[in-house]
Amino acid sequence: MVFFTAIRNATTGALKGFVPLFDRVVIERAVAETKTKGGIMIPEKAQGKVLEGTVVAVGEGARNEKGDIIPTQLKAGDRVLLPEYGGFKVSVEEKEYHIFRETDIVGKFH
Repeated sequence: MVFFTAIRNATTGALKGFVPLFDRVVIERAVAETKTKGGIMIPEKAQGKVLEGTVVAVGEGARNEKGDIIPTQLKAGDRVLLPEYGGFKVSVEEKEYHIFRETDIVGKFH
């Protein structure tokens, strides 16, 4: 519970001032399409889970056995492919974010 309070207190807008610990990455998932190209509304149950998102914040990196920091490969603004399951949801100011470990993220789009 302290973690969620810290996020709320550290943010103004879109998680400003919040830095995840170690190799954790904060992601804002892409929004599912609600209409087809022909203009037909897609029901929420048929939309499916969106597996793409944008990195909002990253930690400094994981530590190895010696205690050295291994820097993260992602940075804020990167578009990434997410696993179908994993991570956890955090809501801040009516916006939903997902926090994953960097090693759980499938890949990065160029």
